[in-house]
Amino acid sequence: MAIANITGILDRLGIAPVNLHGAEEIESIEPATGNAIARVRLAGEADYVQTVQQAASVQARWRMLPAPQRGEIVREIGEALRGAKDDLGALVSMETGKILAEGRGEVQEMIDIATFAAGLSRQLYGMTTHSERPGHRMYEQWHPLGIVGIISAFNFPVAVWGWNALIAAVCGDVSIWKPSLKTPLTAIATMQIVQHVADLHGWRDVFQLVIGRDDTVGERMIADPRVPLISATGSCRMGKRVAQVVAARLGRTLLELGGNNGVILMPDANLDLALRAVLFGAVGTAGQRCTSIRRLFVHRSIATAFTEKLVAAYRQVRIGDPLDSGTLMGPLIDEEAVRMMSEGLARAIAEGGEILHGGARLNTSGSFVEPAIVRADPRMPIVREEIFAPILYLMEFDKLDEVMEWHNSVPQGLSSAMFTNDLTAAETFLSARGSDCGIANINIGTSGAEIGGAFGGEKETGGGRESGSDAWKAYMRRQTVTINWSGELPLAQGIKFEL
Repeated sequence: MAIANITGILDRLGIAPVNLHGAEEIESIEPATGNAIARVRLAGEADYVQTVQQAASVQARWRMLPAPQRGEIVREIGEALRGAKDDLGALVSMETGKILAEGRGEVQEMIDIATFAAGLSRQLYGMTTHSERPGHRMYEQWHPLGIVGIISAFNFPVAVWGWNALIAAVCGDVSIWKPSLKTPLTAIATMQIVQHVADLHGWRDVFQLVIGRDDTVGERMIADPRVPLISATGSCRMGKRVAQVVAARLGRTLLELGGNNGVILMPDANLDLALRAVLFGAVGTAGQRCTSIRRLFVHRSIATAFTEKLVAAYRQVRIGDPLDSGTLMGPLIDEEAVRMMSEGLARAIAEGGEILHGGARLNTSGSFVEPAIVRADPRMPIVREEIFAPILYLMEFDKLDEVMEWHNSVPQGLSSAMFTNDLTAAETFLSARGSDCGIANINIGTSGAEIGGAFGGEKETGGGRESGSDAWKAYMRRQTVTINWSGELPLAQGIKFEL
């Protein structure tokens, strides 16, 4: 893409070469070139204090606005995002390195969740139950929780914010967003779009943004008792720190952490279908999705044929400029990610793995690598780890019980899939003794979750749920109500207490 076009995109999104002068600044680096896109001022402690004060002030009023009215504002935010989809999607691609189709798709996720949230604003249902005491009525209702702290990662720099903030908004909460320092521009652009709509209705401060370092902003936010819920997306190491600090103050956490996602190909698997799913799941976003396929278990009877197809497909992956419509895989986020991939492959070889394809650093500017396929043994220690790069471990199995044990043997538990038309195999995979992940799919890959389903995982993935289903309950507090209209005072459990 020509520099003039990049400049035009930044201008239309309100991104200046230097944003918010003063104090410490960082550069946003384009992974495809290694060049700086713009500089961004970092928030200090005083900025954080002011942000929380603003959020607390508006929360007292926002929680009393009827939920359908909150939903209408969120609906309008979705329309504003729709109008900026091409530019914001291009900026996502520039700043993260994901291909343009994925950048636009991420903005579409925000648009979709805004639509979902607007409908949800009329469906924040409680439950009515029967009292054991005559003349009593019992029901539950849900109230806004308060301020929601959102910590997002670089790989989905805007969609994860949308999942949290837009649902939280219709629930009556305000939000403070701490984005990754690797993708600050997309956060600024998104917030300007969102706050413009909110400001038209007099609610600008409902959505807050604070771009700062972990030790300056992050640690203060997770320890702040004024922020009852911290929703954090990132590594397991980061999540353990967040969980520890928030639990110490008896706050709530919603954690979406590491994934080490496995796919099982049974003997009757549709190999063409599986090939397309595995290719996107392992190579999409350059293997930098929490739902990326990292472990592939292939039944021995089809292993040779499928491996040949997979290696041939990998050889055809077009790697290059993420803004070029013909590109299938862009760069890794930065040089640190390239180093981690290289070290991971070296460990895999040392532990007995065999590289079947790829793994090399491309001789070009930017953080480009070849996606790698490694023949591995499920008992290799490195197979239990998540390396945030396009490394796919290919392993062969003979029996379903055997592969289920291997599949569930890793610490992470986000997404999983099986390809089969065998009812017994599919139902085993989906049963209580099957996949131990939060997401289990049949005949589709591990990536590309729809916003209507609750998203999240188990074990070291964190156990949180975002987006659809009843995930909204994480952003509210439950209240059980009992009304006595009998004129008497009977006690529960038949207890008699009379003077």
